[in-house]
Amino acid sequence: MANYIVTGAAGFIGGAVTRRLISEGHYVVTIDNLSTGFKDNIPIGVDFIQGDCGDAAVYEKLPKKKYEAIFHIAGQSSGEISFDDPIYDIRTNAESTLLLLKYALKNRCQRFIYASTMSVYGIKSDSAVTEEEVCEPESFYGVAKLASEHYMRIYQQYGINSTSLRLFNVYGPGQNMLNLRQGMVSIFMAQMIHDRHVIIKGSESRFRDFVYIDDVVDAFIRCLTHQKTWGQKINIAAGRKTTIRGLMKIMLNAFKQEVTIESIGSTDGDIHGICANTDKMQSMLGFKNITNLEDGVKKMLVWASNTK
Repeated sequence: MANYIVTGAAGFIGGAVTRRLISEGHYVVTIDNLSTGFKDNIPIGVDFIQGDCGDAAVYEKLPKKKYEAIFHIAGQSSGEISFDDPIYDIRTNAESTLLLLKYALKNRCQRFIYASTMSVYGIKSDSAVTEEEVCEPESFYGVAKLASEHYMRIYQQYGINSTSLRLFNVYGPGQNMLNLRQGMVSIFMAQMIHDRHVIIKGSESRFRDFVYIDDVVDAFIRCLTHQKTWGQKINIAAGRKTTIRGLMKIMLNAFKQEVTIESIGSTDGDIHGICANTDKMQSMLGFKNITNLEDGVKKMLVWASNTK
């Protein structure tokens, strides 16, 4: 059994990573301010500290243990919402990382695994982006995440071995179906189930790279045993380009009920399209099979239909 810190265990991805660690018999403590997550989402057996990762005082509440690794997953995670309050976004997505790195150094926790984002890339061509691309984020959210990656690079020289997982469009069971400003698949699915009417902001020719939650959790866990990931930035994605029109077709085929579609306006900081080159993910983390979008949507729809 090992001891781990996972920030944001009340949220979608943090909760899923925490459940995996608990199922494997590990001890987990989490910090979460419940701003977007739900207390009920935190698995039984997890030590829960309610607080903000951007508050230095909260780290004094952590149990005095030797921690194998810190998974920093908490944070405001919407490009659109980051325009509402950029200062809050900096605090939750950048300042929190600095405080956690400082804690890791002080407490000799040498492994730091970070939930970064595709948003660090900004506007790119239609070709699959590699981790070596120049990053020019288009949202305050992307800027703060990129800043965190640089903080980790600096702390690497002090012995904090970090990995930044640049998550693309994550979806799956457990996603917040009430937040209609975050998570393309969950937004569309919530509208399908509750309203039989889907509102699409922007062109249906836009494209994304959708990755299923179980694959994302696998990526976090595999980082623990793959030393070659130290100091690396790794795209976590399916490596498949899917247009919004194509996504809707897949979702409607799975839903099998009549739904109307409405296209309107656009979203601040949104980009036309992005798809990942996953060569590094496959070589460094040993991925061979990724959940295809059709199967993932079906699984999520079963869960969402039973939890509405």
